[in-house]
Amino acid sequence: MQNSNQQTPGMPLSAIPSIVWTLTGCIGLIGSNSLALGPIAPAMAAALGTSVQTVMIASAAFGLGTAGGALALGQLIDRIGPQRMLAITMLLMVFGFAGAGTAIGPEMLIAAQFGLGIAAGVALPAIYTLAAVSGPPGHESRTLGIVLTGWTLSMVGGVPLSALIADTLGWRAFYFILAGAALLAAGTIARRPTTKGVAGGLQTPLSALRVKGVLPLLAVCGCFMASFYGVYAYLGDHLHADLGLPVSANGLATILYGMGFGAAALLDRFLDTHLARPLLLSVLMVLVTAVFSLMFVFSGSFIGLLVLMGVWGLANHLGLNVLIMRLTALDPQQRGAIMGLNSTVTYLALFAGTIGLGEVYAGQGFRPVVLCAVGLMLTGVAISLLAARGSAAVKRDAERRQTATPR
Repeated sequence: MQNSNQQTPGMPLSAIPSIVWTLTGCIGLIGSNSLALGPIAPAMAAALGTSVQTVMIASAAFGLGTAGGALALGQLIDRIGPQRMLAITMLLMVFGFAGAGTAIGPEMLIAAQFGLGIAAGVALPAIYTLAAVSGPPGHESRTLGIVLTGWTLSMVGGVPLSALIADTLGWRAFYFILAGAALLAAGTIARRPTTKGVAGGLQTPLSALRVKGVLPLLAVCGCFMASFYGVYAYLGDHLHADLGLPVSANGLATILYGMGFGAAALLDRFLDTHLARPLLLSVLMVLVTAVFSLMFVFSGSFIGLLVLMGVWGLANHLGLNVLIMRLTALDPQQRGAIMGLNSTVTYLALFAGTIGLGEVYAGQGFRPVVLCAVGLMLTGVAISLLAARGSAAVKRDAERRQTATPR
């Protein structure tokens, strides 16, 4: 079945519902909190009388809370409705940001970040669920692509801004600004007409695993995210320790990645046209694999790596877009729970990729880390090909049954 976007190739910005921009801002807030902790950690450690390593435990607590919140509470999105659930979680984030900003010790900071993680674990799948249904028909991928650029906002804007605010107003001011922005987002979402939940809801957080096609796509997500976080976590140290570049070089690499990620939104209309093609996800996973392979070749070239960062961001945006669209299309009645499982896998992959490839990096360096990422992505490609083959077989069987039905 061809996507309707083939008849309507363009979509003016005026046709995009205002809630899409609000969802983009919500992603930016969540990303700014999770990505900005590293740059301002030294200032926070000095103020709290502890070490940078202890402060960074709060980042791990955020990731753990996100995975746990998505797994335990994701099904509430379907029961209560994604819009109402997002408004509630953004309001809870106000208290989390305020708690981080008023922390008098590392324990309070870690607790606040854990609470923020739980809220983010519900907010992210609610955002993706709303994005999948908020855009004009035939432009679902482009709508989701706009929402995904919130990650670019956090990388290119949120991270540098956090350092600037910490230097001028103090690191606590950064969290108070996030709290104010979260309150504004919660109010904006709450004032809109509410989307209804599903009567009865789900029985258990894991019941969405029974939806046909969920498991292989979640496995692809795990390979995709573990390879990304594993390489991204140690690229900066590779640039500094192995190539002898200043720490600021990592900031430039991050900005180029974010620019590539954001620029990919211009290609999302292509995804709308070809989303129904079973092999599209596999092709995009191959593209990411090729980027890692080139990173292995050009690991000693700063210019080569900078160019690849932009391509990597573009490829990751397109791959993430198609992956989310495929997951949300599996069962419209359980979108929230499925997106909750996606967030759970994503943050477990963050933990596993960072820890597992960290051992490889410590013992053998950056190039073996990239090879491991290539292996993970090839596994993801194989799984996506098997899933595409199964999906095509199901579609052919359905078409044969429809043809055989007496009229």
